[in-house]
Amino acid sequence: MTVYRIAFVLFVFIGLSAHAQQTNWQNKDLKSDTVFGISTEKAYRELLPKKKATTVRVAVIDSGVDTTHEDLKAVIWNNKGEIPGNGVDDDHNGYADDTHGWNFIGGPKGDVNQDNLEVTRLLREGKDSVGSVQYQKMKKEFDNARQQAEQNVGGIGRFRSVLDGIVKKIGKDTPVLADFQAFTPGDGLEQRVRQVVIAQLQQKPDFFAFRTDEIEAAYTHYKDQLDYSLNMSFDPRSIVGDDYNDSHQRYYGNTDVYGPHADHGTHVAGIIGAVRNNGIGIDGIADKVEIMVVRVVPDGDERDKDVANGIRYAADNGARVINMSFGKAWSKDKKAVDEAVQYAMSKDVLIIHAAGNDGKDLDDPANQFVPNKYYADNSGVAGAWIQVGASGPKDDSTLVASFSNYGHTTVDVFAPGVDIYSSTPGSHYAAHDGTSMAAPVVTGLAALIREYYPKLTAIQVKEVILQSVVKPDHTVMVKRNGETAKVSMGEICVSGGVVNVFNALELAAHYKAK
Repeated sequence: MTVYRIAFVLFVFIGLSAHAQQTNWQNKDLKSDTVFGISTEKAYRELLPKKKATTVRVAVIDSGVDTTHEDLKAVIWNNKGEIPGNGVDDDHNGYADDTHGWNFIGGPKGDVNQDNLEVTRLLREGKDSVGSVQYQKMKKEFDNARQQAEQNVGGIGRFRSVLDGIVKKIGKDTPVLADFQAFTPGDGLEQRVRQVVIAQLQQKPDFFAFRTDEIEAAYTHYKDQLDYSLNMSFDPRSIVGDDYNDSHQRYYGNTDVYGPHADHGTHVAGIIGAVRNNGIGIDGIADKVEIMVVRVVPDGDERDKDVANGIRYAADNGARVINMSFGKAWSKDKKAVDEAVQYAMSKDVLIIHAAGNDGKDLDDPANQFVPNKYYADNSGVAGAWIQVGASGPKDDSTLVASFSNYGHTTVDVFAPGVDIYSSTPGSHYAAHDGTSMAAPVVTGLAALIREYYPKLTAIQVKEVILQSVVKPDHTVMVKRNGETAKVSMGEICVSGGVVNVFNALELAAHYKAK
């Protein structure tokens, strides 16, 4: 769900413009700070000083979380045997003791790191007959993705090779901007690479970071797609040890909620509830939360069975809000996920879900993004579900992030999701883009409302959030049919605006259900 800042098209390497936003901009106020934040700090200053909060448990269903992070460890949920166990009962007393959540993509043999895209798994399983329209659509998508990954691996590899040759000629392991400016290219390829590097180092002067975080990260991403995500011969499910085809199987996995790669989930958790006002790191949105970690997302597409069990686990173990910053285009067993969502709704749980980063209109049936609030059996929609698009910091036509999905009926609200600075493993911090970052902004708001107004139901909290958005008085730009279109926010989401903490808490203070 993250968005690469560097785009590779064959061998043409184009760096996207760097952001220069304030750290924690998402919590700023539009009027006083001139960035389109959600007025979190204003709410704490003006609305909450004399109010008392109750602790709210929030489930982060994601790739894993670094539970020892300096800015998170104080807010991580610790089971301590309070919940009858769904997993390993080491003491044989009926409890899964001293856990911070559950890992549904691990087992006795370790943890799943890489996995396929869902379309790869469905094609491998032959879920639809070869002659069906559905099969042909999946096969076309798979083939196009393989081709693009192969082109990107080749293009990035050639760029890297030319760059390494330039660095060798310069004669320094870590050259600086002036070295590239003084370098005389030997041919057109070196000239193009030199231009790209100069442009990047003028924005961020650290060559090592550019080489590692941009070039190597992008190369690894596309190489992993070929080796794992889009490789029908690769199937890591034996690591888990469950009966994968039994969607009703509940109890499998292990307690390793960190997993092999917890960057995404740790970043999400920090946005929601990193300890406020402790003088380190960042300030989360909600000031009195317990973060429950539920690991179901590998490097690849999550599996419906694991998502369903993750939702059930969270609901059974006291989560009042669930954050789900993931999604995919295809589904093996949406019915299992829908049943879990209905189960969570029955327990008054509010689910917040990221809308996705494909820049598409989700109202178009061709642009399916799952899971979603629409039940597959056409029985209705999940009432306590909020679908979140990503917004940026400027109060102008660029307010909607260019990568964000949108939809007049399918996306409920927008929230900050561009250049969001938050926690990463090892007590580090970094800025990421994506609706993956926008969803936890709304989750933090939902948790804050439930902290201070615990009598409000999940449906009421959703209504408060949607009714209290800030609606811009200008059009925004989105992509439609390959063209840029100017639309009102009301045309691309249910609420017509960006969430706002101050407005929501004011409304919650005297909110009455219709």
